[in-house]
Amino acid sequence: MSREDWLKVRKQGIGASDAAAACGISPYQSQLELWMIKTGRDQDLPKVDPGDMTSPMYWGNVLEPIVAEHYSRKTGNKVRRINAVLQHPDPDKAWMLANLDYTVVGNDEVQILECKTAGEFGSRLWRDGVPEYIQCQVQHQLAVTGKQAADVSVLLCGQDLQVFRIDRDEEVISRLIELERQFWHYVETDIPPPADGSDSAGRALQALYPRDAGTVMDLSEDLSLCGDFDELIDIREKLSRLEQRESALKQRIQETMGDASKAVFASGEASWKRSQDSTVLDTKKLLQAHPELLNEYSTIRAGSRRFLIRT
Repeated sequence: MSREDWLKVRKQGIGASDAAAACGISPYQSQLELWMIKTGRDQDLPKVDPGDMTSPMYWGNVLEPIVAEHYSRKTGNKVRRINAVLQHPDPDKAWMLANLDYTVVGNDEVQILECKTAGEFGSRLWRDGVPEYIQCQVQHQLAVTGKQAADVSVLLCGQDLQVFRIDRDEEVISRLIELERQFWHYVETDIPPPADGSDSAGRALQALYPRDAGTVMDLSEDLSLCGDFDELIDIREKLSRLEQRESALKQRIQETMGDASKAVFASGEASWKRSQDSTVLDTKKLLQAHPELLNEYSTIRAGSRRFLIRT
């Protein structure tokens, strides 16, 4: 199945990789952004190029078969690649889909293999074991397939292969189905879920409402939103004071450090180092010398809505 076909099928339900976002616990995607994708409103959302070699998604796809191979070497378990989107057998849960990485062959204790990779920053989420959002994904897979256990094999920082066993948890699955059903109701009724304050929700709102209509909405009688507005003003004032205090403390330490590269404290350390010089293109000078290049190589940068408050 091609990636394009896979993406089309995924819009027909909630896949395992959607589960955490649908439940509102994904660190990368909000319910609102996922809802826009499922309802076909994602044309203006930023998308990851699967061929971009700087993308974690790219390297995750490249390294997946390598992780699977070395999982087999480490555990002795044989695995088989699955190239299909599975659907929950219960018609009442037909919106629950799962695209498995691999199945484990001939082992009564574990039936599914989920392969992951994590770099320097992502590996921090694995310090205490399998992150919650990955556990959510795997329990979704177990719910759809009816299987009893899955192994999660993760390659950390390109050199540390770890394997974690996740057993089927009926209580978790029951709660998972309840939360996913609530999200799918948003999709079926075409009603957007509430924004959650994440960067993902912010991107979704910009894409959902990219232009203003020039109208004025009077919310002065809405006590709830007036309370939100007053709290927003109060928080911004507190943040401003905290930012000023942060700058003062930073500058006091910098004054003391002078030309020192690092300062050590009882609870940690601070470094103050010069970055390497770099060569950049002086576009202003270039256009002064060759103004015709602006017409030949110009592009339009789309505007975006700015949220400003006044009191």
